[in-house]
Amino acid sequence: MPRMLDVSEDVRAEIGDQEADRLLAGENAPGSYDCTSCRTPGDSEQERTSTVLFVGEETAVLAFAHATCIPSQVVQVAEDQLQGAVRSITGDESQIPGGGPQQAVLGITSGLVLIDGDLHPALVVEPTAPIARPGTAGFGGDDFLPLLIEQGFQPVSDMNRRPGRLPGWSVLVAMGQLHAVLQPGTGGGSPVAWWQAHQPLQVTDGWRAAANKSHTVLVFAAPVGSIGQQPREDLLREALEKAAAGGRLVAAAMPLAGT
Repeated sequence: MPRMLDVSEDVRAEIGDQEADRLLAGENAPGSYDCTSCRTPGDSEQERTSTVLFVGEETAVLAFAHATCIPSQVVQVAEDQLQGAVRSITGDESQIPGGGPQQAVLGITSGLVLIDGDLHPALVVEPTAPIARPGTAGFGGDDFLPLLIEQGFQPVSDMNRRPGRLPGWSVLVAMGQLHAVLQPGTGGGSPVAWWQAHQPLQVTDGWRAAANKSHTVLVFAAPVGSIGQQPREDLLREALEKAAAGGRLVAAAMPLAGT
């Protein structure tokens, strides 16, 4: 039965006409799926569905989303993030012997952090599960912080000191919404998304005003279980200080791209 699929020209160009036509005919498309944007169930026989192609350096993954959440598109992502997305999207743990660890998704929280009497716009990144080093089976512990330190993030020991700037990285905000954290492309190419919002995230007027004033966003990152979803900024600050004291926090300052 034909599916109610949207396949954009960009996606068609990547996967080829033959594969695109098979999808539209319902041969390769799923009936039900978990939306890659809002994570709730969808049905391509009952509602318009977007095909979303995630492309890394070596891997490409086709996912599905409610057309009301995001349009059909090609999304460039970091290869190690995509390897995670493969298992997140398909539920396939076959690449990891013995079932392996739960697949991680990067969660992001925005808030204001007080340093030297100034309020700085901050993002706090925390995965939902341990992060394995690309190419490993995932049983070597959590490599999230070591991987970020290799990228140039600095360990945080004192929350009252502003982290240093990370060259080539930036935070993309447009029309008051957070869209992505960008990292340098390979070989000096154009930036690619290290983290990308499935649906742009609203930031507060205070956060946006502080970001427009300083043109800089402080990005903090901690392993799973370090910060959690904190309902108030004072509680977020406490959690960050606790993570820093335990050697479980890294950070970098990034220029604001957009408005």
